[in-house]
Amino acid sequence: MKKLLSISMLAVTLLLTATFAEAAPTTKSEPQLWAGNQPRRVQQNTRWNRRGARVVTQTRIVRVGRQRFRETVQIRYQPNGRTTTRVISRVRIR
Repeated sequence: MKKLLSISMLAVTLLLTATFAEAAPTTKSEPQLWAGNQPRRVQQNTRWNRRGARVVTQTRIVRVGRQRFRETVQIRYQPNGRTTTRVISRVRIR
């Protein structure tokens, strides 16, 4: 009698476990792909958010050895705290 009771309890437990395992939500293993037009927030480059960058053009005098140069530089202040400096022109002055 004990064997029959234990076998039936085991069968019921396995049946319930299998039922709940199928009903459990699946995890996200694949990235979600957009079909057609993507929403605007996905289209924008949200990591760098370059739309809000502030650009300043400055002229400065730089010494390299004995020579002096007048540099015109463009400094870009990006919203994430980075600054990018680009030399537009360099003219030697006496």
